[in-house]
Amino acid sequence: MAVSSLKGRLLVANPLLPDPNFDRTVVLVLAHEDEGALGLVLNRPSDTDIDAPLPRWGRLAAEPPVVFVGGPVAPGAAICLARVPEGEPSEGWIPLLGELGTLDLEQDPDDLAVGVEALRIFAGYSGWGEGQLEQEINVGAWFVLPADPEDPMSDDPEQLWKRVLRRQGGKLALVGAFPPDPSLN
Repeated sequence: MAVSSLKGRLLVANPLLPDPNFDRTVVLVLAHEDEGALGLVLNRPSDTDIDAPLPRWGRLAAEPPVVFVGGPVAPGAAICLARVPEGEPSEGWIPLLGELGTLDLEQDPDDLAVGVEALRIFAGYSGWGEGQLEQEINVGAWFVLPADPEDPMSDDPEQLWKRVLRRQGGKLALVGAFPPDPSLN
């Protein structure tokens, strides 16, 4: 079965999604093929400053300049999203969405041929096996929405879930007002 790629789209967790790893998360899909999918949770900042694990990269970090938890898979792996000026592709930078793409952290930031405007480092990622993401979408676990190139570098990541839903309007805007614990209403 051919899969219509969701690369560059957002997966916004339905507030009724029972998996605590994805409670009120916004995931940017980096890759989606027949074999599975890979994405990064955009709204889970950690308490770790980027300078702690990657001191050479901290000066390029978007606010807040911390490592983000990209998902429950391979938490020791680092993935970098970077925004570069349009028309400045470079070795080590792979475009994803407009001026946003992934950046190879093995490079020396002082030697980059591309001018990085902002970057965000993610520890770990979110992954799905063959057909798993499609099944989760079919049962209503995720809302598949267009990404805004500013979403991954949001300076207020804790509000991203609510903001993405509200900008959709209609019923999805109402979902954005869903209380964290409906039993307390």
